[in-house]
Amino acid sequence: MATFFIKHITKYSYSNTVVDGANLIRLHPINDDYQKVVSHFISVTNNPLIETHIDFYNNKIGTFLITEPHDELSIISEVEIITTSRLFPEDITVVSKQWEDLKLRKYDADVIDFLKPTAFSGSNDVLNLIQSKKLTETTPFKAVLELCQYVYTHFNYLKGITNVNSTLDDVWNLKAGVCQDFTTILLQMVRMCGIPARYVSGYICPTDDISRGQGATHAWIEAYIPFYGWLGIDPTNNAIANENHVRLAVGRNYTDCSPVKGVFKGIVASNLFVKVEISTSKNTETSIPPPNTFTGSSTNNSYQRNLEHIQQQQQQQ
Repeated sequence: MATFFIKHITKYSYSNTVVDGANLIRLHPINDDYQKVVSHFISVTNNPLIETHIDFYNNKIGTFLITEPHDELSIISEVEIITTSRLFPEDITVVSKQWEDLKLRKYDADVIDFLKPTAFSGSNDVLNLIQSKKLTETTPFKAVLELCQYVYTHFNYLKGITNVNSTLDDVWNLKAGVCQDFTTILLQMVRMCGIPARYVSGYICPTDDISRGQGATHAWIEAYIPFYGWLGIDPTNNAIANENHVRLAVGRNYTDCSPVKGVFKGIVASNLFVKVEISTSKNTETSIPPPNTFTGSSTNNSYQRNLEHIQQQQQQQ
């Protein structure tokens, strides 16, 4: 069991004032048997009312409007959370029964969205890998660990080599990227093996053995293991996600889990600042976003622009 204090700062700075900002946030940690939210406070520029609802994948979503003119948008999420370790799957069930269970469940509502892989240039390579390693002859748990090991070993963790325009093919051919890229590749491989897998966004609380991905939101997968349930696997660190991984949202891909989306009225350029601070003790010092010292030239007004900024910021971590 561990307690973490997490502060997540997101700030957009605009080159001029904008109005009628409509925003969606996925910054509410999942609250279940393995992570208990002790307290959670979100503060936003102009203090708008944040309305919440539960989406199709059982994520808690916040939405708010800022109708007044503003030249910056600051979102600060502060969480105290207690995480609990979980037992790992035991290989006590006959292998054939586990694969049969996956076949029987493939149309179930809780897994059907997480089974279909995306066609890409590396599909034949992945299928050959699955066959050569005889992954369908071992347990699904061991198969997922084998694929995680493959991604960790054959892909280099390099910041800045990929961006929001990088495709699955690009990442496969580069054999490099950051947590989002590692996660996207492993999702495809696990699904091609016939095992449901979903994208997870959240935070990583670094240890001596787990260090990649700190400083921003992190990403990993959860694979469905028969007679066990969803198990988190972190290909960036070649680790099973446990009490040091704090989950924010799950979905089919990054788009289902992105922490901030928004639109506004105004023809402006924008910069983004993101910072995540994690501690095992409460920090009495106040961290605040930097002032609006906008530097930039491009102009845009769209949800896509804000989403691209978020992705680019995360992929530099």
